[in-house]
This record gives sequence, structure tokens and C-alpha cells, in this order.
Amino acid sequence: MNMSAARERLVVIGGDAAGMSAASQARRLKGPGELEIVAFERGHFTSYSACGIPYWVGGDVEERDQLIARTPEEHRARDIQLRMRTEVTEIDVAGRRVRARALDSGEESWTSYDKLVIATGARPIRPEMPGADAPGVHGVQTLDDGQALIDTLARTRGRTAVVVGAGYIGVEMAEALINRGYQVTVVNRGSEPMSTLDPDMGRLVHEAMEGLGITMVNDAAVTKILTGDDGRVRAVATEDAEYPADVVVLGIGVRPETALAKAAGLPVGDHGGLLTDLAMRVRGHEDIWAGGDCVEVLDLVSGQERHIALGTHANKHGQVIGANVGGGYATFPGVVGTAVSKVCDLEIARTGLREKDARRAGLRFETVTIESTSRAGYYPGASPMTVKMLAERRTGRLLGVQIVGREGAGKRVDIAAVALTAGMTVEQMTALDLGYAPPFSPVWDPVLVAARKAALKVRAS
Repeated sequence: MNMSAARERLVVIGGDAAGMSAASQARRLKGPGELEIVAFERGHFTSYSACGIPYWVGGDVEERDQLIARTPEEHRARDIQLRMRTEVTEIDVAGRRVRARALDSGEESWTSYDKLVIATGARPIRPEMPGADAPGVHGVQTLDDGQALIDTLARTRGRTAVVVGAGYIGVEMAEALINRGYQVTVVNRGSEPMSTLDPDMGRLVHEAMEGLGITMVNDAAVTKILTGDDGRVRAVATEDAEYPADVVVLGIGVRPETALAKAAGLPVGDHGGLLTDLAMRVRGHEDIWAGGDCVEVLDLVSGQERHIALGTHANKHGQVIGANVGGGYATFPGVVGTAVSKVCDLEIARTGLREKDARRAGLRFETVTIESTSRAGYYPGASPMTVKMLAERRTGRLLGVQIVGREGAGKRVDIAAVALTAGMTVEQMTALDLGYAPPFSPVWDPVLVAARKAALKVRAS
């Protein structure tokens, strides 16, 4: 038998979490004699933690390479043909091929595929305004972006920084810049930072940021970025004020990088992400898969599609895709929207729906907010914690949880994430058998205290 004639070719677009997880899993299941794998990455790095970039910029992580899980050489050693600094510019679905351009030489070529994985990620939102592309203005999405920002910080003589946006990246980058000795102003369109929380919980984050010396400017939209005679950024302007800046970091979120897929006629959703089935196969296309930050996923709580850019999901998508490409079977059922972050020692966590999400989904709900502590009150080191919980009226189904507190607060959200995934009611949650000892929790864990209060409110509704 001629093995080469029977060999299929898998082409992967994107060399980070989803793409290389898919390639690696497919390689585990099928050897080089059965499957040829060709992967394209337009940057300088593969398989890295984008979530770790703020901690690298801030100095908590000393070396860039600590964020790299697997190098190009390691992938190539596993018979994956990895073409770095090469950007795919066209997908020819009918011809089952992709066109790629080597960024350093400009040389273009076509590569055919039997199976295709699209893992093009997301791109930072860069506002369309004067000065948005000026030197000293940075988005932070890739290791290349992080390196460019660190290089700018090393060259910049001034010590003032403006962060535009107060989501996860904006908040984390504000702390990173404070750690590097900058005077930091955060300009935020919302009423409070962390729009993934309800405003009453975001207020707690606001107070913590100001406690770090960060100047918070809420309810303000940036209208332009001002530059000096040398063309570099010098200030950020809103309708009412100007804020001096030697460096500007854009932390206003990301959008799915799907221009390539759209041009090829592949289906995208309301949030701009590719639409897939449970096996992560692009809808309507038998031999094309997609995963990571370029796709939309099912929210298991609301039943609606969402775009959530997180490395945890991207790696799971890649595992699912690789299993299916490699001849196995796996699915990705959806998410509940769990995320955790911090500002200095303040931990911020959420899962499920916010109030406005529940309203948008047409749900009737009750909310409760409780104050508790991370440990038994008499045990040294007990710190305050605020837990907010949403439950569906009448049924009592858990809809969402937000937690803000000090050490030991953030990862408690995982209790709620499991309960949401299981479709539990707040009444059922009160009977959960959670670990207890005074150094770890009060007798009633804060999440269960909130569940008890929510259950009482649901019964009375």
C-alpha cells in the first residue's frame, strides 16, 4: 500500500492555544504517515499565555519565555510543519486551499488542505479616531504586542500613562503600569470599571483602584489621542478634559479576527465570531473547524451565543477539534461565563449572568448581596468578601454570581460555575457539602450564605 497517497493534509491557521492544541491532539491520534500537518503563524511565538502579558509587563513574571508553553522547534519535533511569520491572506473553500504570504520576504504561495482549522484569534479594538495609531499607543493581545509595549516603556522618559477602558485587560494593565512606577489614569466609558460585573459590584473595584493611586475617570469617552511635534502620543482627550500621557494602552476589549473567514463566505454570528456546531465544525462545512477567540460559543445559562476570549476555552476547543480531526469524537457543549481577575490584593470573579444579561434574555429574577469573610471570623487573616447572586424567580434556578474580596474570594466562583453547569437551584446549593475548617471558611461558606438568602427570596416571590 502506498502510504503517501493515503495521507491527508491538515492546515491550521493560527499558532497559539486553539490552533496548536488542535494540531498536537490530531498528531497524538494520527502519525505522520496518516496525517500531514501544516500550521501558519504570522507572529514570532507559538503556544503562549496571552493572559499572562499584564503580569510580564508589570514585573510579576520576569521573562517573556516563561509565558511560552511550547516553542516552534518543539512543535516541529512532533512532525508539525510550522511556518512562522507567515500570514494566510485567503481561504479558497471551493478549491480547498489557502494562500499565505511570508511577512519577511513577501513571497506568496498556495497550500491545499483536506481538513482546515481556523484559529485566528481576536484583535484589540482600536478606536477610529485621530492619533489612534500614533507611536506610544498600544493594544495588548499577543506576545509581540507585549514586547512592543515593554520596549516603549524602556525608551519613554516620562512617567504618565493613560489606559483606555476598564475591562479585564484595562484593569490589569493599570496595575502593571503602577507597578512600573507610572502615574496612571484610566478613562472608562462605563459608570464603573469591570463592566462584566453589575455596577454595584464594580464600585468595589473602583475603590480598590483608587486605593492603589490610579485615577479613575468614569462615564467618559475618548474623542482623540493628541500627539506632539515628534508625532508621538502626548495626551488623551475626552469631550471635557485632556489627560497627559507618555504612553497609552488600549484596554477596550477585543473583536473576533474573522475577516479572512468572512471573505471566504463562512458563517459568523451577531458578535462577529464564527459559528460552529458542538464538535467545533464550522456550520455547513464538513471539513472546516474553528476554535479559540475567533468563534462564538453557547451560553448555557441564557441559551444565547456569546463571544468570550479566554485561553481556557481556546485550549478546550483545540482538544475537541484535534480529537475530531484525528478520527475520534469530542464536543464542546458551551460556557457559563466564568472569569477571575485581581487589582493588587482585591480578587474579582464572576460567572453566569449579570442583571442586564438576565433582562436581555427575558428572565425574571431576584438578586441578593451578602457580606461575609474568607475564613472563620475569629481566625487570623479573615478578610471581607461581597457575594452577589441572581436566581430565577419561581424556579429558583441559579443565574449568576459575582464575588469581590481579598485572598480566598476569587476561586470561590468555581462553586457557582459548577452549580450553573449542572442547572442547580439556589435551594439545592444550600445543601452542597463543601470543605470546612476555620482557616479556609466560615461554617457557612459565603457562596452558601448567598444561596440561602436567595432561596428565601425566591420562596417569597
